[in-house]
Amino acid sequence: MKNFFMTLFCFLLAIPLMAQNTLPDWALGGFVRPEGVNPVITTSNRSFRCPMRETKILWEESDVFNPAATVKDGKIVVLYRAEDKTAMGIGKRTSRIGYAASKDGLRMKKRNKPVLYPCQDEFAQYDNPGGCEDPRVTMTEDGLYVMAYTSWNRKKPRLSIATSRDLKHWQKHGPAFAKAYDGKFMNIESKSASMVTKVVNGQQVITKINGKYFMYWGEHKMYAATSDDLINWYPVLDEKGELAVVIKPRNGFFDSALTECGPPAVLTDKGIVLLYNGKNRKDDKRDKRFTAGAYCGGQILCDAKDPMKVLDRLDVPFFRPMAAFEKSGQYVDGTVFLEGLVYFHDKWFLYYGCADSQVGVAIYDPAVKTPGDNLKSSKNRHLDYEKYSFIGRSTLCSWHSSTTKERGTNSRPHLSGLTRRAWRQSGVGDEESRRGKPDSRTTFLNRLYHNGLVAGNNSRYSAQLTGI
Repeated sequence: MKNFFMTLFCFLLAIPLMAQNTLPDWALGGFVRPEGVNPVITTSNRSFRCPMRETKILWEESDVFNPAATVKDGKIVVLYRAEDKTAMGIGKRTSRIGYAASKDGLRMKKRNKPVLYPCQDEFAQYDNPGGCEDPRVTMTEDGLYVMAYTSWNRKKPRLSIATSRDLKHWQKHGPAFAKAYDGKFMNIESKSASMVTKVVNGQQVITKINGKYFMYWGEHKMYAATSDDLINWYPVLDEKGELAVVIKPRNGFFDSALTECGPPAVLTDKGIVLLYNGKNRKDDKRDKRFTAGAYCGGQILCDAKDPMKVLDRLDVPFFRPMAAFEKSGQYVDGTVFLEGLVYFHDKWFLYYGCADSQVGVAIYDPAVKTPGDNLKSSKNRHLDYEKYSFIGRSTLCSWHSSTTKERGTNSRPHLSGLTRRAWRQSGVGDEESRRGKPDSRTTFLNRLYHNGLVAGNNSRYSAQLTGI
């Protein structure tokens, strides 16, 4: 019995550590949301004359989200997607790319007019009427800015390229894959490109891999492409002549529905680090620890010499919807959509879309190693708590159900008085849970459940615990 109490006590003390999302040494982060500044970009009633409609449009009246970021003249410049109110529903309005600059990366000064939008040019067939969406921006060592964005004509999304020297005036070059393999991939659905960069003398710039520029791209699955000029891109093919897959969704994980490329990848001494957006499914194949349909941030590590080779991958997100403005808005399931990553003043600034409605920022200081958003690490093992006496159902908890006929998903564990005392003495949990009121349901396994350490499955709870 004495050993039982010691085991239980140690287990309870370990819970905060298990909930901490410790990232591997190759990963970027954790990213910390600075207090009192988010969201950093919101909607406005700024207007401009739309060349397609030939009338004034409140071009960022509805939503602002999905931002790119880079540095120019000692300032961070954020290029963000803005939607008007010409229609209702995601993808049904017109998107344009707005411009905002900041000396500290936190307080933004916006430009009155968008910098990239559908107009009467040779690319209108791709950009109109849906617009120009979801930019990613990188810079060459000689100061040429390259934007990869989605051209959306409301029929088919296409990955397109534009270049600029000042970030305000852009030259469109059209679909990225137009010339590759005699146009074989010109008319496929394509979007979300992350070009590989590296930090040189404190500046993040585009780099080459094996003599060519390299980018990851794709929404459902992740693919790759190479280029000699940053304008015309050739998808990487497998032995069958089809698109070679880097990663794809995984059932039971936070990225079970989508693995969409995020901001520019970064070449480090560990390899190529790529941040991506993982969407959770809404059916039984989803990750039940997270909200169905939610977008969370993941990372992969690829080999620097063989960028198609994945060396490691996070099994839990390092960044997920937590703040209220990340879980309310146009996308109510919760979204932190990562698109802008920039090295500035020896720190990494991450700009992201919040519920497809606003723009947020989080910061990672490599000199101060911090955990990811509050979760267990990716090295956890899947355990059935019933196999372990110290968290066994019959020993520790009695079960309550909202119905008398079945103990299904409505069942929640209730700690016995003995276990409540151990919980209270451990100092774990909030004040109410430590009081150990006899009728309290904020109990041991419920605490694990709400911290993502326990997943409910009918009358069973499957615990994922570190180091056991």
